[in-house]
Amino acid sequence: MLRVEHLTVKFPSRFGDVTAVEDMSLSIAPGEIHGLVGESGAGKSTVGAAIIGLLQQPGYIANGDLMLGDTDLRALDRFEAHALRGKRISMIFQDPQTSLNPLMKIEDQLVETILAHEDIPSNDAKKRAIDLLEEMGIEDAASRMQAYPHQFSGGMRQRVVIALALCTNPELIIADEPTTALDVAVQSQVLDLIRRLADIRKVGFILITHDIGVIAQIADTVTVMRYGKLIESGATAQVLGHPKHAYTKQLMDAVPPLDRKITRFRVPEEDDGLAASGPGKGDAAEAWLLEGVRQQAVGLSLQNITVEFPGTRTSIWHKPKPFVALDDISFDVQPGSVMGIVGESGSGKSTLAKTLTGLITPSSGGMTLGGSPLPGGKTRSRHHPSRQLIQMVFQDPFSSLNSRHRIGTILAEPLWLYGLVNDSDERRDLCIDMLSLVGMDPDAIDKYPHQFSGGQRQRIAVARALLARPTILICDEPTSALDVSIQAQLLNLLKDLQAAFGLTVLFISHNLSVVRQMADDIVVLRNGRIQEKGASEQVFETPEADYTKKLLSLTPVMPHDWSL
Repeated sequence: MLRVEHLTVKFPSRFGDVTAVEDMSLSIAPGEIHGLVGESGAGKSTVGAAIIGLLQQPGYIANGDLMLGDTDLRALDRFEAHALRGKRISMIFQDPQTSLNPLMKIEDQLVETILAHEDIPSNDAKKRAIDLLEEMGIEDAASRMQAYPHQFSGGMRQRVVIALALCTNPELIIADEPTTALDVAVQSQVLDLIRRLADIRKVGFILITHDIGVIAQIADTVTVMRYGKLIESGATAQVLGHPKHAYTKQLMDAVPPLDRKITRFRVPEEDDGLAASGPGKGDAAEAWLLEGVRQQAVGLSLQNITVEFPGTRTSIWHKPKPFVALDDISFDVQPGSVMGIVGESGSGKSTLAKTLTGLITPSSGGMTLGGSPLPGGKTRSRHHPSRQLIQMVFQDPFSSLNSRHRIGTILAEPLWLYGLVNDSDERRDLCIDMLSLVGMDPDAIDKYPHQFSGGQRQRIAVARALLARPTILICDEPTSALDVSIQAQLLNLLKDLQAAFGLTVLFISHNLSVVRQMADDIVVLRNGRIQEKGASEQVFETPEADYTKKLLSLTPVMPHDWSL
């Protein structure tokens, strides 16, 4: 159905052409799911963009053949290519929230797409849209079509995006990281849907992802890429079960196991220049962090925390029922330990983090930090010590770092905000040393966030949090958007920092394999309530709650016997 031969993609620059993809070849049959894996910058998304004709300017195809059936994709003019996109080739992007128009109802977006490629009455287009949503597993599709994208959950929005991709019966769908930001339950639903569409409709899929567990679970064939080149390709069981290339083996080793706990994550050799571990460099920053009594590890305790949000008022006579985001949450975090918080989207994980940092005021309950009462939300003044002692590393470092400021300005902010270092030259020297401590090159201090990869930006976010001299570090999905090798580097760094400085860490994630390696204790949340809590190994080895067992069963893992 699709044949790509010797594809080369280049991007001109003032220093000469940069080769993003070099001599890439692959083929896909009807109903085949072909996985495209590799680290960030491997060229995976560039291959997909070249096939569908959405290469960012000034990028161009320097060489190669692209054949969709008997159609030469490179021979099409822009009008023919425009007509083919969405009709014979569709694309599912990583973030469904940005793929859907927030000002249009779901019905309007589906019908508009159908009418753009089909000469049929609008009523027939609407009926097809309803049938598609029902096929995607959306109940009461006729009424749900009147909703806007923000009224759907992340998994439901992804189903709508898949329906959009399918509404013209395409031959090929390119899915670019379709499950990266989804929890294991929703991810399982989306992957089952993709598998069913490939089997029943015989739609071919290119599944671009850095999650090798997902590839092992669903892909028929796989291609491993690095630095724009094809490293290894073939049947999934052959490539992942018996890898021939050293890099493929290293990539497999970097995947954290679910069935056992390891001391360190293995990092592929010849990485992007980041250090595999942080401490050991940046002596001045390390000494500065360790000095002072505030750096002694402290515990955290929550007693019967409840968080409610106002409900939606439908009329002036209707009194809305409040939405309970957290319901009677109680647990203790031991000083110097790592507490893992897991659960599906909407379980209350991020609400819990925002409550601890004072961004949300609990409706009832209490919190203590090191035995002292911890005010909540609006009752916690800006100058309260906890504002400094509790720091957070967010999921998306590109959003949490000010894109208009240089790294030096971003890092120096907590130093002058909390009055930790008053001299500007001393602040700069300390920021440079802190960059070295987290495995970054000192010259990064004069650059902007967009000049770094996702893993490097997350290291900068960790450095900024450490410069506040925290005792509590909250990590909210810090590795969900990173590939396995960069994830391994960052998790090793967090392990080293936690051990070196005795930090008390709350590690929030939907990746159970990662949580097992990082956490000493675990709290499992569902719909704002605790389903299970206890020592990490106890929860993973002998889970008591049915919900915990369900999450573990849905987590993609490497099969032990590829013949199955």
